[in-house]
Amino acid sequence: MKIEAVDFYYLSMPEVRDIGDGSQDALLVRVVMDDGTVGYGECEAAPLPSIAAWCCPMSHSACKPVRDAVLGRRVESPADIARIGADVRAWSLDLLQAAHTLSGIDIALWDALGRKRGAPVHALLGQPRPEPKTAYASVLFGDDPQQTLEKARGIARSPIRAAKFGWGPYGRGSVAADAEQVHAAREGLGPDRILLVDAGTVFGTDVEAAAARLPALEAARATWLEEPFVSHGLAAYAALAQRSARVRMAGGEGCHDPLQGVAMIDHAGLGFVQIDTGRIGGITPAAEVAAHAASRGVRYVNHTFTTHLALSASLQPYAGSAADDLCEYPFEPSALAAGFTTTKIEIDSAGRVRVPDAPGLGVAPDLDAIRPYLVDVEIKIAGRTRFRSPTP
Repeated sequence: MKIEAVDFYYLSMPEVRDIGDGSQDALLVRVVMDDGTVGYGECEAAPLPSIAAWCCPMSHSACKPVRDAVLGRRVESPADIARIGADVRAWSLDLLQAAHTLSGIDIALWDALGRKRGAPVHALLGQPRPEPKTAYASVLFGDDPQQTLEKARGIARSPIRAAKFGWGPYGRGSVAADAEQVHAAREGLGPDRILLVDAGTVFGTDVEAAAARLPALEAARATWLEEPFVSHGLAAYAALAQRSARVRMAGGEGCHDPLQGVAMIDHAGLGFVQIDTGRIGGITPAAEVAAHAASRGVRYVNHTFTTHLALSASLQPYAGSAADDLCEYPFEPSALAAGFTTTKIEIDSAGRVRVPDAPGLGVAPDLDAIRPYLVDVEIKIAGRTRFRSPTP
């Protein structure tokens, strides 16, 4: 197969609110091969700059548009997809949005290859027997502890056995206020469900500010504290990990390169590494990080807060690992994200999910459902059109 076209679809809710909800817009990627095979992927990034990275003029030899390394390339095996990714990183070295753009393309290429071979992506990755994962509901903290309590009670009424609360007011007020939020989450979930907390990098690299929250997290029996610091704050992560007796550190969703994921595993004292296939460059580098995590005894977890297309992509790199048994599951998606695919990855009565066993990603976008959210884009430079939104 040869890559004949790569199409980008900018999708957005009518109103995008200033909250930590990445499901309010999306960038859908479609690859079309010369034999008619089609694959879909998704970038977890601001759509417009990701489109621009695809089609911008060359700035110099290490700052070329992503399309230069993609169009016309043959894809017959996973090694071909890896070579395309390596060329994008080399040819677009100084184009910092390139990793986001590559992510959607890489995912779509795996989907196309799986569809062509009639095999699920996880099987192409050498994982023929997928293991069930315990889904955790991924939600934002409420504006106050009462809202958080009600959210947690709602989760407790579902089959889900784990929940993560994050962002919102956490870390932006007093230590006491954050403790009230965490205790509300635990009260609402009850004593038996897994509680996870996501600080959303709010502490920068301030170890003392993060450490002040540890007693409440320990009292509430939180399994992890996710992203207390920015992804490159390796020393801060390691220092906090040394001071945390029972709450493990989790992070990695901000990694845009497999070497960043490896560095966090090796130097940040993580108990859990969380990789977003829509950010790191796709399924190819995510699988590299998953393998390294296994070799270091660090548990791998997917990161996704958006659609079931992204959810399927995020599950593929560790589908066959029984030890890595947690799965982030979008629990409060926007209307755009909720209707994004024709099929869903459902949670069973035991609170678990399974990666689809159909060819490719096993899910596909619902083009009729997402059409109302399409944003028309035209990028024109010096009177020449570099990009125009395609027809889905």
